[in-house]
Amino acid sequence: QVQLVESGGGSAQPGGSLRLSCELSGYSDTPYCLSWFRQVPGKEREGIAYYVGVGNVVTDIDDSVKGRFTVSLDKAKNTLYLQMNRLKVEDSGMYYCATHQNPFCRLVQSDFTYWGQGTQVTVSS
Repeated sequence: QVQLVESGGGSAQPGGSLRLSCELSGYSDTPYCLSWFRQVPGKEREGIAYYVGVGNVVTDIDDSVKGRFTVSLDKAKNTLYLQMNRLKVEDSGMYYCATHQNPFCRLVQSDFTYWGQGTQVTVSS
């Protein structure tokens, strides 16, 4: 049974940092596409970053967080990370990790098969 469990959310001040983790289980192989999405109340989930889990390292970061957030994967630990630096108030939201096995990767919510339960990030002064 595939499971994704996020952790690492919490409260931070503007300019601070948080590292989110997404522990994967139940996979026979590393998923092709692993991603992070964010959702705020009243809005659809928006893609933040993806990591291609097969072949050469390929990642993409949404322009809204580029230069501040990085995505990485520790295959030995079956864990996807989102390092968030220089946090802004507008980074607040529920963060979800998601995966799929299709041989492409993009930040489109409907592409993804498996989702975690989310971890809340609140950035405020």
